[in-house]
Amino acid sequence: MFLEFVHHCSYDCVFVYSLLVCSLFQALQSSTIYNITASRPLIQNQTLVSPSKIFELGFFAPNGSEKQYVGIWYKNTTFSKVVWVANRDKPLGHKDQSASLIISGDGNLKLLDGQQNTVWSTNVMTKSNYSAAVLSDFGNLVLQDGNANEMWESFDEPTDTLLPNMKIGVNVKTGKKKYLISWKGEDDPSPGSFVLGVTSETPPQLFAWNGSSPYWRSGQWDKSKFNGMPTMSNTYLSGHEIQQNIDQGTTYYFRNNYNNSFLGYSFISSEGSIESLRWSDGWSIIWEVSRTNRCEIYGTCGPFGVCNTFSSPLCSCLKGFKPRSDEEWNRGNWTGGCVRKMELNCQKSTRAAAMTTVEKDAFWQMKHMKLPDSADYLSNIADAEGCRSWCLGNCSCLAFSYVHAVGCLAWCKNLIDTQQFSREGKDLFIRLVDVDKGVPTKTKLIISLSTISGIMLFGAGISVCGLFKWRGKFRKMTIPRVLNSKATANRSEELLRETAWKGQMKQGDASELMVYDLDSILLATNNFNMKNKLGQGGFGPVYKGKLNDGKDIAVKRLLSSSGQGIAEFKNEILLISKLQHRNLVRLVGYCTEGEEKILVYEYLPNKSLDVFLFDSKEKAKLSWGIRFDIIQGIARGLLYLHRDSCLRVIHRDLKVSNILLDEKMNPKISDFGLARMFEGTQVFINTHKVVGTLGYMSPEYAMGGIFSEKSDVYSFGVLILELISSKKNTSLDYHGQHLNLLTYVVTGMAFMV
Repeated sequence: MFLEFVHHCSYDCVFVYSLLVCSLFQALQSSTIYNITASRPLIQNQTLVSPSKIFELGFFAPNGSEKQYVGIWYKNTTFSKVVWVANRDKPLGHKDQSASLIISGDGNLKLLDGQQNTVWSTNVMTKSNYSAAVLSDFGNLVLQDGNANEMWESFDEPTDTLLPNMKIGVNVKTGKKKYLISWKGEDDPSPGSFVLGVTSETPPQLFAWNGSSPYWRSGQWDKSKFNGMPTMSNTYLSGHEIQQNIDQGTTYYFRNNYNNSFLGYSFISSEGSIESLRWSDGWSIIWEVSRTNRCEIYGTCGPFGVCNTFSSPLCSCLKGFKPRSDEEWNRGNWTGGCVRKMELNCQKSTRAAAMTTVEKDAFWQMKHMKLPDSADYLSNIADAEGCRSWCLGNCSCLAFSYVHAVGCLAWCKNLIDTQQFSREGKDLFIRLVDVDKGVPTKTKLIISLSTISGIMLFGAGISVCGLFKWRGKFRKMTIPRVLNSKATANRSEELLRETAWKGQMKQGDASELMVYDLDSILLATNNFNMKNKLGQGGFGPVYKGKLNDGKDIAVKRLLSSSGQGIAEFKNEILLISKLQHRNLVRLVGYCTEGEEKILVYEYLPNKSLDVFLFDSKEKAKLSWGIRFDIIQGIARGLLYLHRDSCLRVIHRDLKVSNILLDEKMNPKISDFGLARMFEGTQVFINTHKVVGTLGYMSPEYAMGGIFSEKSDVYSFGVLILELISSKKNTSLDYHGQHLNLLTYVVTGMAFMV
């Protein structure tokens, strides 16, 4: 027939006919198509591909299964997971090679088996005679009408995987939920028992269930990341977003894929693990929730228990609580949780007589916390103090947290699923009878300080006796030898300091500090206006300042006439840039422009301890509890300097005016200009340049220049006595017979003995 056609046809006619035959043959053999229409179904051995060939849709059998499904996966990536399945509830038979995905007469996208029975359908009510199905570069299968309007999309019916720009969430008004549901098994895409969704509360949380039981939660959303996921990136380009509309009743979570810049997905597995992966020359896990980490499992430690992966055992009771069952707790079954040791004061007050005075409850601060579940959001409270006051005034409030960018959260139910991290997390304040388990604060203070003072004064007596013997020997030395020793020591000291400064600055020890220009400092302090002056020290005056971003700072300005100089300035920068502790003041930056030498610190609104302690009116604000906390804080700071920091540091000028107080009256040790570093196992250091403050210097340092960690401990002891008595050690009249506070106490203890 074809030869007959050729015989009666011109050359041009034969050429056109040949092209038509070739085109038809190629179309039948083609393995990829770019849309599905009424005239172009998707059949076996074909795939629907997105415009940029990022995603692919087709028939597949998971892990060699005897069942067949239609699904979507990343194209051209190794070990690519199926990210969406159409017929997860109704698989096709493995031998059904006549199945197809078509556009039906009513405009719906349908999956037909070999007998033309409908296995799956989009079930769109609006009919269209010109429907088409396309796959976007985001992995979204979209059914469009003749005007390219979306009639249905696979993003509205997720399976176990969340793709970039796909939303999961809930509409509480309509009751519609878009959740991820795990596969039943690795070769079975049918719905499993694990479900991942978003809660509608404020602030929202990602939440996973195993059946109907809570299984895992992310912690509260703080506008940039989830509180219980410390490894999650909180940068803008990470793309994590929550959209919540209270009026419409909707809450959705999604990953915004800016400019389609990355390939990735998150999914919940058939075994309950949750993973987020990204493609970069291979699939890598960004973050995951593993079943092997028991702290990730909801409620592992039960009510009022806290989980910590770095502790053994994992679970412990919150402060002021004890295990509900010691037997279960010792067996490693912590789900029963903990119970309160002592009844709250506010609960006692409801039963107390009208004339009975009951102490208020206290709050214990816990840092780096995954906040408990079931928080109440108090939208009408504007600051942390208001949050604390509200909780203190409501006996049903068991804890609170003020989260930046969110606001006040309070807990009136059992504190459940609480975890403590080594970093990140939020501050949680637990309501207690007393932060130290109900022992009266004044009693603890007296007992502790009596012990400390006794030990300190006993040691001081021994030191004074030994010092007089040493001083007698010292006077027998020849004057030339002393002078030579002084000159050599001074030259060596200056050389060591200069070498240390240059070498360490080159290594970038202070590279993280902000270097300010003089103009910004002048602007912040209003040209060092006297109205902004906070105080005056041996280094120079200290001013309050406000940077352009609204941040308050404290600016310490070195005067050219100061007894301390450039060496102390350099010393403070190098030392404090290496020291990070909650009870040490934080250095923000510095300025060395022209003749100016300026240090910029965090601003502490309550200034220094002496402002309160030695003022007849202000000292009333220092309750016994606050004084005890201040002493504990200073002790922690000293322990860090002497034992726990990367350097062994002697402060050499510990005194009341060098203890600064933040807004919560927490103490911070400041002024490291005179501090010195230990080297190796060196215990005592001898200097002939005695610096510091009289009344706080130990005898061996004041008279002989010998200082050690014990010198700081001596100063700490003097500071404790001042805190107890609210009197300065250097006052010259104690009942007309004592030169200072220390001799008054020593004499008093001698009479007691």
